[in-house]
Amino acid sequence: MKESAETLKRVTLELGVKSPNIVFADANLDGAVRGALIGIFYNMGELCTAGSRLLVEESIHDALMDKLVAGAAKMQPGDPFDPKTRVGPLVSEEHMKTVLRYIDIGKSEARLAAGGERKGNQGYFVQPTVFDGVSNQMTIAREEIFGPVLAVITFKTPEDAVRIAADTPYGLAAGVWTRDVGKAHAVAARIPAGTVWVNTYNVFDQASPFGGYKQSGFGREMGRHAIELYTETKSVWVALD
Repeated sequence: MKESAETLKRVTLELGVKSPNIVFADANLDGAVRGALIGIFYNMGELCTAGSRLLVEESIHDALMDKLVAGAAKMQPGDPFDPKTRVGPLVSEEHMKTVLRYIDIGKSEARLAAGGERKGNQGYFVQPTVFDGVSNQMTIAREEIFGPVLAVITFKTPEDAVRIAADTPYGLAAGVWTRDVGKAHAVAARIPAGTVWVNTYNVFDQASPFGGYKQSGFGREMGRHAIELYTETKSVWVALD
């Protein structure tokens, strides 16, 4: 923004993220777990929409955690050229050290449920990591890690879930898992995020606008909204005798 201001170039900005992925007790649990794993571990968590905060209704917490930890354990980092690999290396040594530093912070803040270590001594591989017992005020719940690190937070009511989901400086994306379509729409409408997925995650289409609220940026990519950014609007007034 600062560089573009000198010549009034228009920009769109897609910035940080700490997206909430909300699982209600009436959700398809297996589907929600798959969505949570994809939401945070796809592309090693180096994804602008990463669902790095998993909000889980208290009554299903234990059952979900069992499945989540088992799923994370199966997603071991490996050779990215192997078709069976689901988690590859991080982008650089410097970024790996940053992610590991956040994991160390997480170990001092919450309960480590899965992963939490570098894998091997070669390459920049980090185990898929899950922290449980996280509060929304912890560092691992507030700051973007941009790696395979998931923070699990519990809630009691839909109002509680919305409050926690919205309590972040970011607002790029969110997920809602429930069989109640009315509840899904009500919650989605109240979450300040540019994209909300219901019973799925990380689904995109060129016709659907994409962008963030708050410190996740402004402007939209894709869809007619993206075209409008590059369009000059003109008004011509003609008075006839």
